[in-house]
Amino acid sequence: MSAPPKILLVKLSSLGDVLHNLPIMWDLRARLPDAQIDWVVEEAYVHLLSPLLSRQDFRGIDRIIPFGLRRWKKNLFKLSTWHEFFSFCMSLQSTAYDILIETQGLLKSAIVCALAKKSSNTIVAGLANATDFSGYEPLARLFYSQSVQVPMQCHAVDRSRWVMSSALDWPLLDRGDAPRFYAKDFSSNIWPNTVEGLKNPYVLCFHSTARESKRWSNDYWLELGKDLSVRGYQVVFPWGNASEKKVSQLLAAQIPGAVVPPAFSIEDAFSVISGAALTVGVDTGLTHLAAALDRPTIEIYCDSPRWKTEGYWSKQIFNLGDMQKPPSVQEVISASLKLLQQS
Repeated sequence: MSAPPKILLVKLSSLGDVLHNLPIMWDLRARLPDAQIDWVVEEAYVHLLSPLLSRQDFRGIDRIIPFGLRRWKKNLFKLSTWHEFFSFCMSLQSTAYDILIETQGLLKSAIVCALAKKSSNTIVAGLANATDFSGYEPLARLFYSQSVQVPMQCHAVDRSRWVMSSALDWPLLDRGDAPRFYAKDFSSNIWPNTVEGLKNPYVLCFHSTARESKRWSNDYWLELGKDLSVRGYQVVFPWGNASEKKVSQLLAAQIPGAVVPPAFSIEDAFSVISGAALTVGVDTGLTHLAAALDRPTIEIYCDSPRWKTEGYWSKQIFNLGDMQKPPSVQEVISASLKLLQQS
């Protein structure tokens, strides 16, 4: 009998992309329970993977290998940067991998694959083509032994599953095999929220996103927030940087009882989201985290395609709007009330 394979997953960033790659860990474990599964990820997103680390009563990700590229690029002339980089390379070289699955399609991810130690017949599987509205660097294909063609319009979860299925020569998984992100016992037993100022029941409103055109109108947020406030919910406007904080403060000042919480980490986000009666957010990572935790979630699409990242795996997720078709306030209010009545 051949030894269980040693598998390396390479999905470095960003928050939403890492989340949408999680299901392939569960897919691999279902068929290869004894495989070694390691994952290289940007250090900022290690906390997304930590709940899935293998332990005595659970086999998940065996080793998380942090990648500090973003920080290293800012400190190229520091000796400590190069010490960290060579330490990272040593980690990649400590195991000879049989299968590498690279689902990002970027040169930096492909180079990580090149740096990894490989067995004699290693398969390095990656994307053969771009999908619409996603970053892709064709040079990455030079580092693969197996380039996987995917549909131009392919959901982020499905895209990762296509690459994985090809690497293992498995039949393609379809949406009948609902993706898993975190264990049910983890999602239902997340530690209590410790962020100051939040009072139950509260609704999280993630208004910020990396691209201005993906934002929902401030006037819409105000109308939604006032409606929820009248119904007895505390409206919460988180933020990630100084400009986002100003918008959060502007919105909160016009909604009775609304608050702008202190900045919180990804690790804190698990408890903040878990404690919310509802999360309403634009197409951004923390909204996708709420959907991955199977919490009542409304995903608002204004200038990004809904098919790419919509949460299709739960009746607790409503996806509204589409490319250049933002939903109306009434659509979001109606969906909010349905979800709040269900919970």
